[in-house]
Amino acid sequence: MGLGKQAKTLSKGQVEATLAYLATTRYPERNRLIFLLSTKAGLRAKEIARLTWRMVCDSAGQVADAIHLSNSASKGTSGRVIPMHPEVRTAVIAYRQTLARTPGEYVIATQRMASTSPQVIVNMFQRWYRHLGFVGCSSHSGRRTFITGAARKISTVGGSLRDVQALAGHSNLRTTQRYIEENADAQRRVVQQL
Repeated sequence: MGLGKQAKTLSKGQVEATLAYLATTRYPERNRLIFLLSTKAGLRAKEIARLTWRMVCDSAGQVADAIHLSNSASKGTSGRVIPMHPEVRTAVIAYRQTLARTPGEYVIATQRMASTSPQVIVNMFQRWYRHLGFVGCSSHSGRRTFITGAARKISTVGGSLRDVQALAGHSNLRTTQRYIEENADAQRRVVQQL
């Protein structure tokens, strides 16, 4: 994939602006959860659409501390366990409380259906970013933001790019590396320390 075709990563300000905007939408809890599943868990549109309550809840039916994404919900065999960011966990709990009835199988449902499609998720992101004026952003921007952020911080917690690869569900480390946005300022600082 050429660099010009990749979705842009989101700045901290863009993340905050998106969350503020989503709070004003018709379904704020659901939309916040969708956005956070992308930016704080690195899920693809397909994975958000296919996420089930069994994947986010423990055996007692309580929201778990990790997302247990199955292969059937992911791309190929990229099912994985993703530790749940506190904001994602809070958003899952808040969204669940808004549901008028017992939740169906899928976490993200629509007013008319018990599930949604990946294309609907893609269209939602497109509509949100267009409204906010974010050029070059797509449903994959949150995933790239998550992977780039994890790559920049992983060594501070004793991990490596292989850990980021596992979180992303990539079978090849080169794929993970293509997601990581370069940082010219960091490159300059590291060269100065040599």
